Amino acid sequence: MGKDKLRRFAENLTFKNMVQPEFDEVFGRDFRLKGRWHEEFFGNDHPIVLELGCGRGEYTVALAARHPECNFIGIDIKGARMWRGAKTATEAGMTNVGFLRTRIEFINSLFAEGEVDEIWITFPDPQLKKQRVKKRLTSPIFLGYYARLLKPDGVIHLKTDSQHLHAYTKAVIDRNGLPLLAAGNDIYGTGMADTDLSIRTAYESKFLKQGLPITYLRFSLGGRTVFEAPDFPEEENLDAHRLERL
Repeated sequence: MGKDKLRRFAENLTFKNMVQPEFDEVFGRDFRLKGRWHEEFFGNDHPIVLELGCGRGEYTVALAARHPECNFIGIDIKGARMWRGAKTATEAGMTNVGFLRTRIEFINSLFAEGEVDEIWITFPDPQLKKQRVKKRLTSPIFLGYYARLLKPDGVIHLKTDSQHLHAYTKAVIDRNGLPLLAAGNDIYGTGMADTDLSIRTAYESKFLKQGLPITYLRFSLGGRTVFEAPDFPEEENLDAHRLERL
């Protein structure tokens, strides 16, 4: 492991906005902050918004800066990347942003029923190989996780350059009759990108330079807790530029 990573891991331990549960604190049991994020972490009752797979935390921090009336938590397993967002928020004195280092599969051990108002999924790995479809963050399995922690009217946002993931998620929405609140195949080309959608991460800047359109879906779960997989054609090597992650 490089010295820079070791330095970041060490500094992460000093950030008050960084939570790093041990495996045995979340596997098969409830984490100490489950149901207590408002009072014990943020110290207020403002809405909680999650960014899943937040990477460097750019989107989490930018959303928090734009919406001081909400609390934001970026979630990722890669602490060396999240270090950037945690450090930026710390240096800026931001009190409405936090970072949680964990696997998204453990999310129901970390948040109570109805504790979360919104979920953002920005430029996730589209998991293009057929055998990895269930790992997509908008697959029926993951929607089942989200249904347990979202408020009844909670919203999910998906922003991605992957046309395949966009189409797959739209198929999941259609198959399960979920309320589709907004959809766009090219948010910049159509002028759909508002203040929140115009936030650009390192991933997005790279893809825009390649001339790739950025897509967006906003939907809710319509009170459902169980979701069915769509009859969706999977092809190998679609969006080949995404197979190698940054």
